[in-house]
Amino acid sequence: MAFNALHGHSALRRGRNSETSANYFLTVCTANQQTGLIGPEISKVIWSEITFLEIDQSWQMRCAVLMPDHLHVLIRLGERLSLGQTIQRLKAKTSSALRTASLNWERGFFDRKLRPDEPLLPVFLYVYLNPYRANLCKPSESWPEYRCGKDDWAWFCTQLTQNLPFPEWLA
Repeated sequence: MAFNALHGHSALRRGRNSETSANYFLTVCTANQQTGLIGPEISKVIWSEITFLEIDQSWQMRCAVLMPDHLHVLIRLGERLSLGQTIQRLKAKTSSALRTASLNWERGFFDRKLRPDEPLLPVFLYVYLNPYRANLCKPSESWPEYRCGKDDWAWFCTQLTQNLPFPEWLA
C-alpha cells in the first residue's frame, strides 16, 4: 500500500491549534503500546514533569491518569507554550526515565479541544474510570496513579461515593 499523507500523525496535526485557556483532553502513548509507565521510578518522573508544567504556567492540570501504556490528561492550556510544545517538553523530560525500562513515547499524541460550553464531567469520569474499566483495580480500591487538581477535586469528589466509582458506572 502506498503512503498516504492524509493518514497517520500528520492528519492528527492538521487543524491543530493552541488556544490559551482552552481545555484539552490529551492522550500520550508508549511506542508499540509497551507497558511499564506505572513503575515507581517512571511514574514519579512523569508526575513531577506534569506538576512542573503547572508550576511554570504552561498548563493547569485538571485531572490525569497514568496507565501502564498511556497517559490521559485534561489540561487548561497556559500562555507560556503551545500545545505541541507542552507535550514535546513532557516527552523530552521523561524520555530518559522511560529508556531505563526499554520504553519510548509514541511519536505523536492525541488531543481534543473541548468547546467552552462543553460539560467537563464526562471527561473527568472517562479519565477517572479508565483503570477500573481496564480491570487494573477493584471498584473498592483507589487507583494510585490518578490525580485531580485541587479546585476540580472539590466539585468532582461530590460525584463519587467515598472517592470511589458508583457500581453502575463500571457495568
